[in-house]
Amino acid sequence: MNTLEIVPVSGKRLLNEFLHFPWKVYKDDPNWVPPLLLQQKEMFDEKRFPFHFHSRVQPFLCIDSSGKTVGRICAVYNKRHLDFHRDGRGFFGFFEAFEDHDIAGTLFKAASQWLKEKGCTHIRGPANFSTNEECGLLVDGFDSPPVFMMTYNPRYYIGLLEKAGFSKAMDLYAYLGTLDSFPTRYERVSTLLKRRHNADIRPLNFKKIKEELELTFSIYNSSWENNWGFIPMTREEFLYIAKDFTKIANPSLILILTVNGRPIGFSIALPDLNVAFRQMNGRMLPLGIFKFFYYKRKIKLLRIPAMGIIKEYRGLGLDSLLYLETALRAMENGYNSGEFSWVLETNSKMNISSERMGAKRYKTYRFYEREI
Repeated sequence: MNTLEIVPVSGKRLLNEFLHFPWKVYKDDPNWVPPLLLQQKEMFDEKRFPFHFHSRVQPFLCIDSSGKTVGRICAVYNKRHLDFHRDGRGFFGFFEAFEDHDIAGTLFKAASQWLKEKGCTHIRGPANFSTNEECGLLVDGFDSPPVFMMTYNPRYYIGLLEKAGFSKAMDLYAYLGTLDSFPTRYERVSTLLKRRHNADIRPLNFKKIKEELELTFSIYNSSWENNWGFIPMTREEFLYIAKDFTKIANPSLILILTVNGRPIGFSIALPDLNVAFRQMNGRMLPLGIFKFFYYKRKIKLLRIPAMGIIKEYRGLGLDSLLYLETALRAMENGYNSGEFSWVLETNSKMNISSERMGAKRYKTYRFYEREI
């Protein structure tokens, strides 16, 4: 019988083992996109990554009797989630394991015990570390690579979680559509909406980036506050993510929606950088940086990861202005398709809107949970 040992990760050597383990799981999977090791390492830096300013995490390794790493997991005590929802939920993330129920069960037990000691009653995931980062287990749509900041996993992970007593908490959908269908669907209604509401759209002003980010931060938290699982970002978290987004985004594809001159909505469209990351094997140096800029020029797909309108202006059709303007500007810049992700299964308005735009649901991600 194979004896399994759980090792809490601390120190550079064990963290390095934790971060490199996925290469063993996915070595023969053509759809896996290796994460950037530098970025992953920074996520676990308690002095730099803002999530750690308010919450705690504990990564674990699972080691077999021969001393080999066979799995990993990270327990996540998200204090802001608990303060906001008061639901006793702790989280797990960064789960990777070989196809073995004993390995998975041992990892989930370790994460559950750590969270139980902190007062949690349930464990939910995957979330790396929250809904503001990569989250959800892929349960449908294994035939293509994930796009930028979306997850990917072997199909057998579904069985590992369900065998360990996890059940569905919520599904998240990803829609894929071509951009050239947008103008014919929305140009006429766009003109009417702009006249009726004195609405306008402008790109983010990078010359006043600090003021613009403060504005977008306010709209983001107020427009998403009623979403399932939503956790308000701290200013530090938002600015940290925005710093990365503004480095990679086309300035004309981060849009502000105004009514009577008042900013009331926003949208962000980002190039699918996974096209480049697939070629880099997790490293920027020595050659990764050159591959990044070479393959970045070949990207034709955008991901729209965030779009929001403050509560008092919802239901007026103003979101269609953002869809149309994003499509028109994207096509001007050489893009031909877009992924809308993720969309809650319970967000019927957004699901209907996505289908009306001609997009098709092509991937499903799932949050699982169980009692501790």
